[in-house]
Amino acid sequence: MVLVRRPEEIFQIDGAIQDGTFHGRWHFSFDGYYDKEFARFGTLRVLNDDTLSPGAVWPLHPHHDIEVVTYCAQGEFRHADERGRGGVLKKGWVQHTTVGEGMWHSEINNLKDAPMRFIQIWFYPSKKGLMSTVEQKAVDRSDRTDQLLPIVSPSDPGALFIFSDARVYSSFLKKGIMIDYKLEAGRGAYLYVIEGGPVEVNGKTVSTLGAALLKDEPAASIKAGEDSELLLVDVNLREGGS
Repeated sequence: MVLVRRPEEIFQIDGAIQDGTFHGRWHFSFDGYYDKEFARFGTLRVLNDDTLSPGAVWPLHPHHDIEVVTYCAQGEFRHADERGRGGVLKKGWVQHTTVGEGMWHSEINNLKDAPMRFIQIWFYPSKKGLMSTVEQKAVDRSDRTDQLLPIVSPSDPGALFIFSDARVYSSFLKKGIMIDYKLEAGRGAYLYVIEGGPVEVNGKTVSTLGAALLKDEPAASIKAGEDSELLLVDVNLREGGS
């Protein structure tokens, strides 16, 4: 099954935050938004695409027992927490946070003169009560051009380690290029077209800011109709259902 989600079908929200505003595209149930059809997808719990106005800050707020992946899609993202840990991400860079035992953290637009867009993905952890950590990785576009580069994984060398049965891949796919991704039994994939596009996924068209959910498929065949920036999330569907 390949379920295509058009951009207008994904929940959108606007709001005021510290020193500015945000626009959100929330793919799964989050905060006050609930959709029983998209409450989770295996080990994937949340996928939010948020744009913050120049200088805006999502103030310190608490979480516990989640694995968080943050991908900077535009501008400069800055993370800060109550322990003073943080870091700046530029476009295409990735950060992984084990919230575990608990953390207060904030998401900040590091630039005062330009918007900042970041994709934040939450996963259910393989263990609860883990020590909280933050790490990040710079990724050049050339590293992910015309391939699916593992940026967060419990097993792939060079990727940031995650305490969850999930993998996150980044790709810059040039026009006309096709790549294949094999899916093991009991696993699913969620593909998001961050910019560019459209792309075809197993023969179905996914437009810019659209997504494709794959379940009970042996593979994902992805072809770029135009230059495209993509994220692909591979999850275990047998952990917690789908």
